[in-house]
Amino acid sequence: MVECKKLGINCIGIEALPMAYFASRVKLNWGAKPEALQQHASKIAIETEQELAYYKRNGRSNKTSIEASRTLESLPPEKTTLLIKDSISPIPLHKTLILLSVIERLKNDLFYDYERLALAKSLVTSTGNLRFGPEVGIGSIKSDADVVGVWLNEMGAMTADLADFGGINGAQSSVYCADARDLDRILKPESVDVVFTSPPYPNEKDYTRTTRLESVILGFIADKSDLRNLKQTLLRSNTRNVYKQDDDDKWVNNCEEIREISEMIERKRVDLGKTSGFEKLYSRVTMLYFGGMYKHLFQLRPALKSGARLAYVVGDQASYLQVMIRTGHILAQIAQSLGYELESIDLFRSRFATATKQDLREEVVVLRWPGK
Repeated sequence: MVECKKLGINCIGIEALPMAYFASRVKLNWGAKPEALQQHASKIAIETEQELAYYKRNGRSNKTSIEASRTLESLPPEKTTLLIKDSISPIPLHKTLILLSVIERLKNDLFYDYERLALAKSLVTSTGNLRFGPEVGIGSIKSDADVVGVWLNEMGAMTADLADFGGINGAQSSVYCADARDLDRILKPESVDVVFTSPPYPNEKDYTRTTRLESVILGFIADKSDLRNLKQTLLRSNTRNVYKQDDDDKWVNNCEEIREISEMIERKRVDLGKTSGFEKLYSRVTMLYFGGMYKHLFQLRPALKSGARLAYVVGDQASYLQVMIRTGHILAQIAQSLGYELESIDLFRSRFATATKQDLREEVVVLRWPGK
């Protein structure tokens, strides 16, 4: 969407994860004056450093009623339990929460979202202990970090971008925090020329973990109930967001190939004696995943102009007991059953899977909508 805006192309985005939605919304807001934004950030940085210095000397904040015996700021237990263990060390967390409190205290509506997004960026790149690829995990443990300095550098990068592109006008851009399987209330009829996206693949990647640290600290997720509600808005692509009431599989019950893959996974699970709760869901999540993609493509049709073109970046998977799932091939079949035309399935890259000793294809499925 940022590239569309640079080029003057009107665009709409749909994003279910609150943190990614927030980032998208802020990155499409080019209205702040760079010099004023940098001055406000500098003021926050100075006051935060003063606050941290006072805290270090006195064991408590001079701006709050925290008990003197409490030496470091921390998250409440219901939030701490949501985090991946060791995703941030106590001292960097303390500094981050002090910085966040100063951002809140000196809140300016013109700059507030930029400053919070810079904090989120610094959490996952420099302040926290996370590493990415392919799943999020814990890297080297940092006992301390220059939280304020890193945040100020991120603010500097933002102001530089705004100086370069803030004068560009004309393109309309809107992003919605919504479920891509439920589009009829968002997209206007026959309003879309092009769709480009990379949906989840059917594997065991829990996408809420990827943005968990910043989502919790910025308050997008407050407790387990919030997390559950969030997972229910996501395409079912892993066993950690499958629920008893889910019924997306009904959309593909008549698809023989998908049903055969699901049954093959279940037979192999039984043969191997795999009995964990997650393993028992492998066959079900496969059906739910493709059912969700069917529902998305079904809901999308009224919004497409005649001749609209679509590109979906998807990858083959063998995460479920090494049963191969040709995601792009099956997605193309689903689209064709709904009236889309298949233009091509283009190889984007190959990834070697150590479990199966095979190359897994990552592909771009290119479709065309011929019209009503």
